[in-house]
Amino acid sequence: METTVTAPRVRRGPAAWKRLFRSYRTHSGLILMFLPGFLIFLLFDYVPIYGLLIAFKDYQMLEGVWGSPWVGLEHFHRLFSGVGFTDALRNTVVISLLKLAIVFPAPVILALMLNEVRIVLLRKTIQTLSYLPHFFSWVILSGILFGFLGEDGGLNQALGWLGVTPVSWLLFPQYFYGIVIASDIWQGIGWGSIVYFAALAAIDPTLYDAATVDGASRWQQIWKITLPSIMPTVIIMFLLHISGFLSVGFDQIYNLMTPTTSGVGEILDTYVLRKLLTMDYSLGTAAGIFKSLVGLILVVTANRLVKWYDEDQGLW
Repeated sequence: METTVTAPRVRRGPAAWKRLFRSYRTHSGLILMFLPGFLIFLLFDYVPIYGLLIAFKDYQMLEGVWGSPWVGLEHFHRLFSGVGFTDALRNTVVISLLKLAIVFPAPVILALMLNEVRIVLLRKTIQTLSYLPHFFSWVILSGILFGFLGEDGGLNQALGWLGVTPVSWLLFPQYFYGIVIASDIWQGIGWGSIVYFAALAAIDPTLYDAATVDGASRWQQIWKITLPSIMPTVIIMFLLHISGFLSVGFDQIYNLMTPTTSGVGEILDTYVLRKLLTMDYSLGTAAGIFKSLVGLILVVTANRLVKWYDEDQGLW
């Protein structure tokens, strides 16, 4: 008959607690630096999780979250069967796929192009100019775009020299997606390229020297050295980007959308906003949970695919 021997539970003695306390005292400065960020993260990222209960209750402001009656998945049924939800989801998916295919690679391409510029002053000037739009809100940027793309704007004046009839570009649904993608690249390409510049700076320059000695062209060096070297960074940024697949930029869409383009511009965020204006908080919370769940599924799936392709890559 086999007997199972259970290891005795080790309890911390006074000496162990003294060493632990002494360790905290030694690193008290680092702990004090850590605490503000930890408290902000706790306050704004974990405490609000309590509010997710609203999606499963018939929320009444006077009753509070706990006092409101449970309704199960009723609000999710209302969300999926509600008028306009299907159109908003379709527009969100289309815009997100376009941004994933066009906007996401743009900072990578800019970083690769500027990495080949040998005139330092020119490279730094282009970098600085590409950073600037990031520091302006979409309220300001949309005002610039409405002025530039208006019937009397700069674009129509330039096209007028070619005999093209002036058009109010932001009032026509067929141009809306193109304007959204182009303006998103304009606003974020410089700022998004910073992380890739850092990755490029970490590449061992002797690799390029050896490739030059072997007769490799600049294109071959980019394809065989530069891209493989920054690919881990690209993969990490892709996984972070795909986690917000259904978050396509509320500020941008809300400020660029007009009544005539609402059919193609209405996204989940603006749909939820219209519901929240009627104080339907439960439906808004249900939509938020749906978006987060989709993002979680996508990032886990994408991470598994990356790990299947290369075990050393991925977020975890």
